[in-house]
Amino acid sequence: MNQNYILSNEWSIIEEGFDKSRVKSSESLFSIGNGAMGQRANFEEDYTGDTFQGSYIAGVYYPDKTRVGWWKNGYPEYFAKVLNAPNWIGIHVKINDEVLDLASCKEVKNFRRELNMKEGWLLRTFEAVLQNGVEISVSAKRLLSLDIDEVGAIEYSIIPLSESVAIEFSPYLDAGITNEDSNWDDKFWEILDVTSTNNQAYIHSHTMKTEFHVCTFMESQLFLENEKINIPTTEFVSKTKALHTYKIEVSKDQKATLYKFAGYTVDRNHKKEELLLAAKSVLVKVLTLGFEELLKLQKKAWRKIWDMADITIEGDVQAQQGIRFNIFQLNQTYLGTDARLNIGPKGFTGEKYGGSTYWDTEAYCLPFYMATKDQNVAKSLLEYRYNHLEKAIENAEKLGFSNGAALYPMVTMNGEECHNEWEITFQEIHRNAAIAFAIFNYYRYTGDYSYIPEKGLEVLIGIARFWYQRATYSTDKNKYVILGVTGPNEYENNINNNWYTNYSAQWCINYTMENIKKIKNDFSVDYNRIMAKVSLTDNEISKWKRIADNMYFPYSQEHKVFLQQDGFLDKEQITVSELDKSQRPINQKWSWDRILRSPYIKQADVLQGFYFFEEDFTQRELEQHFDFYEPFTVHESSLSPCVHSIQAAKLNRMEQAYEFYLRTSRLDLDDYNKEVEEGLHITSMAGTWMSIVEGFGGMRVKNNTLSFAPKIPKEWQAFSFKVNFRNQILKVNISHDKTIFELGNGEELKLIVNEQEIMVTPNNLTAV
Repeated sequence: MNQNYILSNEWSIIEEGFDKSRVKSSESLFSIGNGAMGQRANFEEDYTGDTFQGSYIAGVYYPDKTRVGWWKNGYPEYFAKVLNAPNWIGIHVKINDEVLDLASCKEVKNFRRELNMKEGWLLRTFEAVLQNGVEISVSAKRLLSLDIDEVGAIEYSIIPLSESVAIEFSPYLDAGITNEDSNWDDKFWEILDVTSTNNQAYIHSHTMKTEFHVCTFMESQLFLENEKINIPTTEFVSKTKALHTYKIEVSKDQKATLYKFAGYTVDRNHKKEELLLAAKSVLVKVLTLGFEELLKLQKKAWRKIWDMADITIEGDVQAQQGIRFNIFQLNQTYLGTDARLNIGPKGFTGEKYGGSTYWDTEAYCLPFYMATKDQNVAKSLLEYRYNHLEKAIENAEKLGFSNGAALYPMVTMNGEECHNEWEITFQEIHRNAAIAFAIFNYYRYTGDYSYIPEKGLEVLIGIARFWYQRATYSTDKNKYVILGVTGPNEYENNINNNWYTNYSAQWCINYTMENIKKIKNDFSVDYNRIMAKVSLTDNEISKWKRIADNMYFPYSQEHKVFLQQDGFLDKEQITVSELDKSQRPINQKWSWDRILRSPYIKQADVLQGFYFFEEDFTQRELEQHFDFYEPFTVHESSLSPCVHSIQAAKLNRMEQAYEFYLRTSRLDLDDYNKEVEEGLHITSMAGTWMSIVEGFGGMRVKNNTLSFAPKIPKEWQAFSFKVNFRNQILKVNISHDKTIFELGNGEELKLIVNEQEIMVTPNNLTAV
């Protein structure tokens, strides 16, 4: 049974009623971020119930030493921890000397929490009866500013409902924090200084080993009704904490409000010795603006984002809520304003997985950012990998590869592999193909070839060299094979000839050779520079070609399908429909040994290949492979349902496509995999966008032309989206009887709609 306590609403995530058992889930679902930092939706006041405290700073991490039972050569030395950062949201609250704590109140009434996605703020309201009998009404609104991304603001109001009371607000900073997932209980932070003066507090700390310096800061203001109150403040400083206490007498039905402005300045953006000055400067700026003006700026910034990124769905509130939640969280995680950053699979919502960069970025996120932002944002994601090329070469060298072969990491913060499960680190090498495919995908969509001669070809050559060395000649098969791998389907480890890996390797080599030829002919200066740098010869290229031309692909003549891997048919072919529902999800109910021997698929490798390389296969071949593999797929990877939704739509199986869409869009809202309390699945959220735009919209780029094959679920009346295609903004509105295209300013644009060519002119509606 999936959770279902989130209320249906087109623009907000809403929870009503206080239930201690779902606090941690809600902390994930109501998380907020601004691309530079983020935090779980922890309560500002004390809470002694079960909670997962989490505040995170983009790009700040700790190399937690790898912990394995038996060390093997090639293991990464550390696992990069997304660090729980000093907590600045906290406000101790006392009412007539009793601590406000929802875990111990006599009664909590009218509890409501809202994450307003349209405007980018979080609001929590409730009424509580304390043990001392006092009844109060509380409202706490919070935002992380998009305009001034080093700061957040809290408006925390209390109204006594039963009697006049003495209220104590004690806003604080706390740097005595730990990660839930430490391998060795290491100390991740060292606190250098805690200071408090003139109603401001600062904690200067740095991470151990990585030496990131952070200044956490705060300043607060107290208001009674709408009048600012200046009262004496008690300041307290310890080794890990700075706290200010404001005591005020409040009459029944009066409103006392604490405004807290706080955040981080980081040495990624400032000189270490100037962090305190930078923090003071930020506080001056935001105190001058005030909470309401910050909120106005927040609404304006989100309005600009939604103007381009929104997808509207008419007639299906749950579907509408789902896609907006996904788009909102993607923009909270990564806005493209800092090319040094990337899109972590949990974003700012939890600590699981570690690292900030997976193959998810190239395989799933790039299309979303290409279409909803300026193309330079997507180009920055490609350049991120170019900047890590030397590290990718080092990663390959550690595993015994040479001559500039590059193996990009499965998980990374700085280009160095930092995932320590052997079946991932050594075997899930398909990630290399996603890096290459992203280069192809970027050029196909934007028409901007400049990245490839400038930087991309060096990446492609490093990847091609890796595939050349990773393949093995089989005298038995008289073909080249790739042994001992794990595909995207992580429920099959250490297998031979994973079809997706082999096919991707062949494609990468061919694509690299194609671009070498093009750059030699059209960009001779770049060609000569690159060849001198990488020492590539025609003889080496001919060896690549021999492997690509003779790659082995496992195939079943009986079923007329490519096999996931050599031994797939050796497994007992029991479909998911025959699996007892009490056994799901199998990754939480079964031993790993049992999973590996089962036919069940976490995400279908072969169908992933058919998604990437769909032009290589016929509709009939897609149908055969979809029908064969879908019945074995348990979709316990967050990246699985979106690909199935796109392909079901292509096959005109709209009921299935819609079902998969709901699963991907509401994966976290409905907690399909029973793990949302650990954090959200940020990167798969881009797959939700793809499900609509590429699935139901049927958007592709074919022969340099934008193409659509529109379809619509019966549950919807209409849906619309915008795409930025080669610096032209195209709005697409699809209903059951027609599709309307609206082009912004610029030149006319040729489209292909259901295989027919049409011309769309600027500032006119074109219906098909």
